[in-house]
Amino acid sequence: MLTRSRGRSAVDDTALWNAVGAVEDPELHRGIGELGMLRTARGDRAGTARVEVALTTAGCPLREHLREAVTAAALTVPGVRRAEVAFTTLSARQRMELAQRLRGERSTRFGARTLVYAVASGKGGVGKSSVAANLAVALARRGKRVGLLDADVWGYSVPQLFGVRRNPVALNGLMLPLQAHGVRLMSVGFLVADDAPVLWRGPLLHKALEQFLADVHWGELDVLLLDLPPGTGDITLSLLELVPEAALLAVTTPQPAAQAVASRVGRLARQQRMPVAGVVENMSTLVCAGCGEHTAPFGAGGGQRLADELGTELLGRIPLDAALREAGDTGLPVVAGDANAPSAVALTELAARLPAVRRGLAGLALPLTVVR
Repeated sequence: MLTRSRGRSAVDDTALWNAVGAVEDPELHRGIGELGMLRTARGDRAGTARVEVALTTAGCPLREHLREAVTAAALTVPGVRRAEVAFTTLSARQRMELAQRLRGERSTRFGARTLVYAVASGKGGVGKSSVAANLAVALARRGKRVGLLDADVWGYSVPQLFGVRRNPVALNGLMLPLQAHGVRLMSVGFLVADDAPVLWRGPLLHKALEQFLADVHWGELDVLLLDLPPGTGDITLSLLELVPEAALLAVTTPQPAAQAVASRVGRLARQQRMPVAGVVENMSTLVCAGCGEHTAPFGAGGGQRLADELGTELLGRIPLDAALREAGDTGLPVVAGDANAPSAVALTELAARLPAVRRGLAGLALPLTVVR
């Protein structure tokens, strides 16, 4: 039973309830009062606020984050001098009701305004996942609500790039994306052991991707990035089918060999009537850690040639520097860990230049209602 004290107190319990209830659950991005997670909020004559919150799971990894947020909110209420926050757990029935409510409120998978970008390359080793991860963080730092789906099932790298290695919380089959640096994340790497090979193919792959899109509570997103596997295989084709609103963001290096194979992804996009948001040239130069001099170990011009071939814009050239390499090893995206590094500056500029591309209705299957 939810309780609000009516006794004499130095604290207005209604104000306390409203302040604490507005605190967002860090995984559901809704107020804990609205979600039914706030169980008790009352103050006493000494100015102590006692708050009880029901977590979605007993092992909630963001418990301390929520404790800090609830405490900070309680201390904004006049008369509150200190706050005591206790936790309990939603019952199985309450978890089921919450999951049903969240599913029922989703008129679309992400939101009508969500921009979806498929980050793709023709071959591996061009730094596509690093670009996707840092672009996601850079967009989040610009105030965007961002999701990143690691669709590279066999070569997933999001857990390493973000330094996150735990299982997602599930509410009766509805998974909650993990959070890191303001980005909502989902990857098969969160579901398997680090050294376990993923032996999926065919229909199983398609079903897994479908669940990552339909059975993950992404919430309202401004941007969803899909980190595709290299090439034009089953996963790429499945995602183009499952997310027809996506626009292609092609990643290449200056090297002609990389640009040539990346053009195959561009041709696939044209065949599927998929809009192209632009091209990113990664590893455009190598920055010397000692003197700062730029050299071009992979040649020059591949990004611009690919952009010209696809009839789109070269959105950015990302240099390779020590900070970017170290970020990939430590699990701290370079735009968050070393914002002044040349690579971080270029990735931040890329986020600012990313065009808002939406697919037209031509070629899309539209729902029709027959009126009799």
